[in-house]
Amino acid sequence: MNVLKTRALSSLAVAITALLAACAAPGTRVVLLPQADGKPSAVAVRVKDGEEILSKPYQRATAAVGASGAPVVDQADPAKVHAENKFLFDMQPPPPQRYTVYFDVGGTRLTPTSQQIVNEALIAAQTRSGSDIVVTGHTDTKGALEQNDMLSRRRAQEVAQIFVERQFPAKRIEAVGRGERELAVPTADEVDEPRNRRVTIEVR
Repeated sequence: MNVLKTRALSSLAVAITALLAACAAPGTRVVLLPQADGKPSAVAVRVKDGEEILSKPYQRATAAVGASGAPVVDQADPAKVHAENKFLFDMQPPPPQRYTVYFDVGGTRLTPTSQQIVNEALIAAQTRSGSDIVVTGHTDTKGALEQNDMLSRRRAQEVAQIFVERQFPAKRIEAVGRGERELAVPTADEVDEPRNRRVTIEVR
């Protein structure tokens, strides 16, 4: 029996799934863990004779060898799941650290406060074992969509270059631009909004 078609399932949940599947009396057992950021997630548990969707934290699907029909779904006790799999939870990496920096209008110059935040992000990355950095650029809605796409990439690359110049390995930095597609503050077109002119830095 197999677990198939995972959607938005954390790596820890996959590890727990593997353990429970191995330890259960012959068959498959899957427990859906909550996402660290609180976002909803789901997993489809499919066996030969049926399928069940787990969409609530700590829902459990069990399918015994030789049983017919879809897996049996119930609610696992969170405390028991953690107690029985403590070593897996202890292996979980710390959650990503997130920072946001802001830019002067129309360019790639960081505000003075944001320069200090970049320093804090760099220190966090340097002290975190095996860390990598994802830098995502954003713009407000001033200007054309294509221009904002390019500007957001330039902003992300500018911040990434700061990390490189301070000896953080370039191969462990990813820089991308999202233009005006993911506004922190929703506005109409052609609105000058400083909170949307930003780069998010994720240290993980």
